[in-house]
Amino acid sequence: MREQAETRDAVWERRTELPLFYASLIFLAGYAVRVLATDAHHLWRQIATIVVLVTWLCFIVDFLVRLVLSRQRPRRFIRLHWLDALVVLLPTLRPLRMIKVHDAIQAKHDRPRRSLYPRVITYAGLSSLLLGFSGSLGMYHVERLDPASPIQTFWDAVWCVCQTLTTVGYGDVAPVTPKGRLIAIGLMACGLALLGAVTGSFSSWLIQIFRREGEEEGPSGDGSAPGAP
Repeated sequence: MREQAETRDAVWERRTELPLFYASLIFLAGYAVRVLATDAHHLWRQIATIVVLVTWLCFIVDFLVRLVLSRQRPRRFIRLHWLDALVVLLPTLRPLRMIKVHDAIQAKHDRPRRSLYPRVITYAGLSSLLLGFSGSLGMYHVERLDPASPIQTFWDAVWCVCQTLTTVGYGDVAPVTPKGRLIAIGLMACGLALLGAVTGSFSSWLIQIFRREGEEEGPSGDGSAPGAP
């Protein structure tokens, strides 16, 4: 049986991957209300705060349960699952586990996984959108309180994050607070990683296509096999 062949922590992770992904989207929605709905009724802001805390607690419980089920030392578990530990501290980074979510959806519907290149491009595209949104929320949240900051609207934050993720860096809008710069540093690292993954995968895909076409054409370049009349 499948579940007997898997470890207990692997079974737990497979069963909770999709619910926790949906919880991460709910977390982002609650955080967005907290940041953007400044003129909303205090009741809605309180509800959003409760939603954020509850979903954050879900991530903490999931991490602790997996730690116990793995029967590993905490230091070793954190070293092997550093992204999960980072998600506990910064839940907005949960979308980085997009590739596992895709695999879980495919397995749930008994579909084979797509090839490497479409998976990488899909992962990078969706992660860029979700990271850009969450990064814009965080940037706007910490920068709008500083009168010296050029980021005074959410769209200023979106423009700054787009420049950062794409490594363009026009410099017309940049964070000035320490927290804002820390967010920018994280986005720079993520942007370089995503850009490198997409560029490398696309280059490998082109090389694979050209090599396949060359093998089909043969040495003569006319599509005939070697030694054919």
